[in-house]
Amino acid sequence: MRFLTILSCLIIFFSGCEKREVATNISKDGKPVKIKLGVTMDPECGMEVEKMKNASEVILKDGRTFVFDDPGCMIKWLHKNHYDPKDVKLWTFSDDTHRWVDAKKARYTLTDNTPMHYGFGAYEKNSTKKTVSFEEMRLKMLRGENLTNPKIRKKLLGF
Repeated sequence: MRFLTILSCLIIFFSGCEKREVATNISKDGKPVKIKLGVTMDPECGMEVEKMKNASEVILKDGRTFVFDDPGCMIKWLHKNHYDPKDVKLWTFSDDTHRWVDAKKARYTLTDNTPMHYGFGAYEKNSTKKTVSFEEMRLKMLRGENLTNPKIRKKLLGF
């Protein structure tokens, strides 16, 4: 009986783990890889990437690709893993053109509703909203100047 209980627990544990992926396919050409929505896991926050909106990718020199549900998670992961944005390919899904764009060339809002609530929505073209460059967004994220900070949230949104 004890053996069956342990076996049942192992089956339940491994069946829950099988559908999650942290690193996706290898990008052979430096272009974004296809995301399995609801399956691919953000290596920074651990959430599944549910939508293309706000999705971002880091492609390392060896082609390994990591997918994020929020540009803020991408920035935190790069910093934590000691990757310089100049040394990797970065992509983000643009909210205005609905396609992958070079994350370093995108413009970012400060108050969009993003999965991890950092507020940095990516845009390819000049938005009517106030936007900042990739480098400014990166610095704001690393300094904690995003919507998860109550003082910044109040300053930007009034509450």
